[in-house]
Formats: sequence, C-alpha cells, structure tokens
Amino acid sequence: MIQRYTHPEMGRIWSEPHKYQTWLLVETAAAEAMADAGIIPAEAARDIRTRGAFDVARIEEIEQTTQHDVIAFTTAVAEKVGPSARWLHFGMTSSDVIDTALALLMREACDVILNDISALSDAVRDRAIEHRFTPMIGRTHGVHAEPMTFGLKLALWFAELERNVERVRRARAVVNVGKISGAVGTFAHLEPAIEADVCRRLGLDAESVASQVVQRDRHAELVAALAITAASLEKFALAIRGLQKTEIGEVEEPFSKGQKGSSAMPHKRNPIGCEQIVGLARLLRGNAQAALENVALWHERDISHSSVERVILPDSFIALDHMLRRFTRIVRGMVVYPERMLENLNRSRGVVFSGTVLLELARRGVAREQAYEWVQRNAMRSFTEQTPFKALLLGDADVARVLSPADIERAFDLTQQLKHIDHIFDRVFRTVHAKV
Repeated sequence: MIQRYTHPEMGRIWSEPHKYQTWLLVETAAAEAMADAGIIPAEAARDIRTRGAFDVARIEEIEQTTQHDVIAFTTAVAEKVGPSARWLHFGMTSSDVIDTALALLMREACDVILNDISALSDAVRDRAIEHRFTPMIGRTHGVHAEPMTFGLKLALWFAELERNVERVRRARAVVNVGKISGAVGTFAHLEPAIEADVCRRLGLDAESVASQVVQRDRHAELVAALAITAASLEKFALAIRGLQKTEIGEVEEPFSKGQKGSSAMPHKRNPIGCEQIVGLARLLRGNAQAALENVALWHERDISHSSVERVILPDSFIALDHMLRRFTRIVRGMVVYPERMLENLNRSRGVVFSGTVLLELARRGVAREQAYEWVQRNAMRSFTEQTPFKALLLGDADVARVLSPADIERAFDLTQQLKHIDHIFDRVFRTVHAKV
C-alpha cells in the first residue's frame, strides 16, 4: 500500500484487522442463515457470533504452515469459538468468503471516495462562482483563441466531477454482489436460498451466476472508474501547472509560510502538489490495466488475480483518496491573478476578436472566404508588426467599406463575448440542484 498517503479512514478499510473482521462478518451471516434454515444448530450460530474472534498474529503464524490465508483464518477463529466451530465455514469455499467480503470493503471505500469528490466539488463550485466573470484568454493548441472566464473553466471541472460521481456510484453498484455458491458456482452443498439470505443480511445483491469467484469484469469496471476520476484530477492539476508558468502567471497553487521550492534556488515556488497528482494518475491508469488483465482466468478460476488485487485495490483507493483531498486543498487555497489574466488576454493585441469581425463582415453580405482573407491578413500583420489589430482594421479600406468604426468597436466588446456565461452556469449548477 501507499502508506505515506493513507488517510486514517481509508487505511482502516484496507487494514488486515478490518479485512479479517469483514471475513468474520460473512462467516457469521452464513452461519446464521444456515441456522435459520435448519442446516446447522442454532447454538452453533450463536457461538460463532458471540465467541468468534481472531488475533492477526495468530493467523499469520498458522499461515506459515498452511500457506492458505482462509484456512489460517478459520483455524484461528475456531480456536476462539470452541466445539461449535465444526459448523464454521460449513459447505463454503474460500472465495465465498473472500469475494463477498471484498464487495463490502470496496463498497466502504467507494463511499469514502464519493465523499471526497463531494468535498472537491463544493470547493470547485465556490471558486467558480467567485470567478464567474473573471475574464481570461481561452487557449486552444496552447495558443490564444477567444476570451472566456476563469469561472467557466472551473464550471467545466465541476461538471466533470459530477460525471465521476455517477461513474463511481455505478461501479459501486456493480461490485456490490456476494456469492455463496461453492467451488464452481453450482450450489452443490448449500441451497441458493442460503446465498440470498446471506447477501440480504449484508446488504449485497446475490451474483446471478458465478464460477468459484465473482467475475472480475466487475472489479475492472470499478478500477477503471477510479482511474478515470484520477485522470480528471490530472487534467485539472495540469491546467493549474500550465497557468502557473512564469510566462503566464495567472494561477498559483498555495505556497505556505516556511515552504521551500528548491534546495538551490530560494526564489522557486513550484506546483509540486499538482505535479504529484499528475504522477499518481499514471499509477491508477496502470492499475486499471492490471484489473483488465484479471478478467480472464483459467476455466472456473485460478488465483492469478488474487496477488494483483491485494496491491491494486488498496493502492488505487488510497491514492485516489489522497489525490482528491490534496486537490481540494489546492483549489480552496489557489491564488488567482485577475489582472494578469486581463493583461495576457490583451497581450495578443486584439486578434482574439477576429472571429467576431469575420461574422460581422459575413452578416453585411461579404462572402465568407473574402471576409476571412481580409481579417486574416490584418491579424497576421498584427503579429508581425506588433500593431493593435483594431487599428489595422480601421485603416483597411476593404473592411472600412463594410464596417463603420462603431461596428468595429462593438466587435471588440468583451461583454458580448461573455454574455452567455450566466446561462452556462445555470445549466451546470441548476442541473446539480435538480438531482439533489
């Protein structure tokens, strides 16, 4: 596990004691379901519930001999339960316990992630509203395109986070299944009703059909959802990194008092938080690939998936939990420089309004190809001569025959470029409120 990044709650979920406690929860639910069905004595189920316990060190000691973690677990629990332990794990195979318990662990971990995304969404929404009308230049291919607002960029992040919520919720439902159907999924030793009762007690859906294991396409979908969420965070963090470049200087991730940016250069204020998020997103993408590799197992089951899952499931959840919490702090504390944004918007001397001028010429009857030629030649002159684009248009005889100075002035009206920002915000945030 990525211990350094582990938050206490997520760490608890993926800890060895909690894993074994969840296994015991499944064993207890199974014993009680079998007792209710008259398969095992009621007092045996009672003993398993009241006396069932374990010591992690003892499990590890037994496993040194058995080389089988579930047998080591059941043996350690049996020592606590006493004579009734002969009914523990009755009619079950190891994967009945492991996969059913794993569903409970993944469900718990998904709930933490969903809470994390909610906290980040709140932070992004607050900053989006704060900067709803903070103008900046939009960039395509890294080059000035047309004006936008910083709030609009953040609203886009918010909408993407909402989609990630839906992905994680769907994946949570997909993995929320248990199975108590035996070694090859045939219910040879226990009736399907026992599985249904166990799953009901645990709040799980019963797998419609299983081999020895719950099928790993479910788990792959979950890890993919986590990886996509991480990719979104990478996208947001990369945007901040780009805007923090010295030459741009529009946004900066928080830099705390006493923080150091470089051992050699005292002036450095590096976007290390965003860089860490970008790096960890790569890890989750790799884990998603490993989860896809786990889908294909030999016949009714092998254990090639098991060792992989022991790494990728805890690590993916732990890493994403850390990424979400860290990026929430970055968003809440990021420094925005509106004056620099406006300065950069004006740096290209007005050529970013070329599209509006083009449309005005077309609206007045000029063929689009002709209008494009007139506008482009003045834009290129603005670049090469470092002359204001508006002045060149005003002095262009072809353009002046069609557009008056007032017409050209209106084409450079920033408020007209941003007149639909409120409409976009209403669509983004009203839709969210409607869901609630």
